[in-house]
Amino acid sequence: MAGRVSIRLLNYLVRGNVIFRNKKCLRKSVVLVSRCHARSLSSSSSSSISAAQPDLSSHLAGKTYADLYELSVRDPETFWGSIAKERLAWTKLFYQVTDCDLSSGEINWFLGGQLNISVNCLDVHVAKDPDRAALIWEKDEPGTEERITYRELLEMTCRLANTLKSYGIQKGERVAIYMPVSPMAVAAMLACARIGAVHTVVFAGFSSEALAGRIQDAQSKFVITCNQGVRGGRIFDLKSTVDKAVKSCPSVRHVFVAKRTNNSVPMGKLDISLDEVMVGQSPVCAPEPMDSEEMLFMLYTSGSTGKPKGIVHTQAGYLLYASLTHQYVFDYTPGDVFGCVADIGWITGHSYVVYGPLCNGATSVLFESTPVYPNPGRYWETVQRLRINQFYGAPTAIRLLLKEEENWVKKYDRSSLKTLASVGEPINHEAWEWFHNVVGDGRCPLVDTWWQTETGGVCIAPLPAEPGAEIRPAMAMRPFFGIQPALLGEKGIFTCLFIITGNDVSGALCISQPWPGMARTIFGDHQRFVDAYFKPYQGQYFTGDGAYRTEDGYYQITGRMDDVINISGHRLGTAEIEDALDEHPDVPETAVIGIPHEIKGEGKTPDKPSILRASLIGQAAFWCDARLYADVGGGEGGATLMAHRSPTDPALHK
Repeated sequence: MAGRVSIRLLNYLVRGNVIFRNKKCLRKSVVLVSRCHARSLSSSSSSSISAAQPDLSSHLAGKTYADLYELSVRDPETFWGSIAKERLAWTKLFYQVTDCDLSSGEINWFLGGQLNISVNCLDVHVAKDPDRAALIWEKDEPGTEERITYRELLEMTCRLANTLKSYGIQKGERVAIYMPVSPMAVAAMLACARIGAVHTVVFAGFSSEALAGRIQDAQSKFVITCNQGVRGGRIFDLKSTVDKAVKSCPSVRHVFVAKRTNNSVPMGKLDISLDEVMVGQSPVCAPEPMDSEEMLFMLYTSGSTGKPKGIVHTQAGYLLYASLTHQYVFDYTPGDVFGCVADIGWITGHSYVVYGPLCNGATSVLFESTPVYPNPGRYWETVQRLRINQFYGAPTAIRLLLKEEENWVKKYDRSSLKTLASVGEPINHEAWEWFHNVVGDGRCPLVDTWWQTETGGVCIAPLPAEPGAEIRPAMAMRPFFGIQPALLGEKGIFTCLFIITGNDVSGALCISQPWPGMARTIFGDHQRFVDAYFKPYQGQYFTGDGAYRTEDGYYQITGRMDDVINISGHRLGTAEIEDALDEHPDVPETAVIGIPHEIKGEGKTPDKPSILRASLIGQAAFWCDARLYADVGGGEGGATLMAHRSPTDPALHK
């Protein structure tokens, strides 16, 4: 009886999506029970999570999060298999849901299945509602936005895909994309997916050296870029950066150059004007059937040492997880305008600007500008003008804006907002309260999302939950479906690892069982992947973060495990210190690191502490270096800071 009830609950979940797909194919297929060999230490630490009783009634007719979560971790084959069959359009249905071994880092989902990501993100919606807006390109200058329908985006994608094919790009070959946030950049990603090429998007603010390193590691044969970028009222020359980079990249055959501005740039023998050659291409391109576990994209993390790490995500599992989390974490409903202001050069842009929203048929905002251009009201003026329903941004930007007058927020109509969300780092209490009470007028749920480049999508967040369920300030709280958190510790002279049970405890945050959206490997170095994420705590996915489980069983992310400084024998998390510093009205942004001291482990205290330091924590040591920076647009600005401290291998979380 219990099994039948779970299946019925699951049927509600899969029908929460608008699209029903491939029913005839489903009846002819058999899904085998998986052989999932993950050797976890224990699963007792997750009991407090499934004891929570939130409800997803807005989507699932009163069925509880607790019931669905319990099914997702107890019977992942049934849970994910049923959802995958209903939510995704398959060329060939999978015969086995999952085959995983976390000890060896072997992760496989939806074995034998074939599909095409671009078909799921474009064709299925064009067939139903071709004139629905897929993208709203919020360009640098306010009021100059452009809307691109699903039909237009499909045609652009196909023309670009045919262009790439005409120049010899083959299935499985890597294509570097170095572009600002724009419809052409999205089309470039989808064009690669359509023909089976592997895209590796590089943040368009990176130097030529950083770009070259990523091209070299990926062995990219083609680069897609723009002549220039526009941001914050300034023009940035992207083509010259690419020119410098490819000089040390013999693998590159061609550089496709799109026009963002009308300014001319030097064109060399490798360069091809993308706009000119696309015009002559057909707006129809047959999609390449892709096996579930073939590569979709690589995304490089900003580690502190060694060569960049190309995190590999594959086809079906990633798309399913991005789609499901987009719908339920942000309470997305059909017709909503989804406003994630991240750059597509980061995983947030991949999952919640491009793949998740487009798979769900959403209208996704592409934000090209900055939070303060032309003034500190830019975000909220954009919300008013575009009628944005979900707003997803970085705590760094929120901390910057809360220092401004509240009128920059209050003067604009934000009544369209339904959900607020933060990403990139744990949000501090001051920023959370301002975001919730000033921007959201205290009426919008504010979800602090925890996840990483490696996880593919949100893993812990306040939503999904029952209507009216508690959301605690600055806390991620609840694991998503299929995510089984575990807190691990060390003890004894031989460093015995153990799962920390009960509540009101802290430890290393791990995830005990695989989920579809997780990364599959580091490109060209699977052993490094195993060593970084599965070897520290055998049979567990090690996040590199610490966490606290509250008395009620909720999860609070305490920061990177390596973000700890030792002062006179006391281990202090830097996030806690940064949180305290951020509360001072004159501090827009903080970053705390440890530097050597012969006694206390910190640097020499200046003779005359400033008022700021005295008012916060008494005497404290700090220094400033021009090389430190922060990208308030949601990028991984911590990379430069991390270079000044002890290295670790796990990627900075995103």
